[in-house]
Amino acid sequence: MSTPPTEVFRRYLSAMVLNSLTTAEAAGLNATDYYALNLLDLAGPLTSGELAARTGLTTGATTRLIDRLEKGGHVRRVPDPADRRKVIVEATGQPESLDKVLTGTRRRIGELLGSYSEEELATLFDYFGRAATAYREATDELARARQG
Repeated sequence: MSTPPTEVFRRYLSAMVLNSLTTAEAAGLNATDYYALNLLDLAGPLTSGELAARTGLTTGATTRLIDRLEKGGHVRRVPDPADRRKVIVEATGQPESLDKVLTGTRRRIGELLGSYSEEELATLFDYFGRAATAYREATDELARARQG
């Protein structure tokens, strides 16, 4: 009997989450710090309020997050030129340990992706883009429902 597709997908998601948690720990980061650094890498500099919204943290927890990342030399705070009351958080580069820790994952995923045709890759990356949007929308919906 073959494994149901939903179970295959859930195993994939579980493996991805576990890999992210283990990667963060191996790089000397906690999961939230790792996630925030990834957000800054993808989005570029963000205000502390934008970082709070994207991580789902309270403003106080976001301040502590930024403090930890700044202390570790991973980010810096700069005044927002458009509004001096705001702070922009900029990544100072990825932690050296992160590149080393990600080597095995990147190699394995690269080999896996290399086994697909161009057409199959186009389908996969179409899915990744559309699924990312669907997950963000579902997350926003859940967050709105929790707020009231």
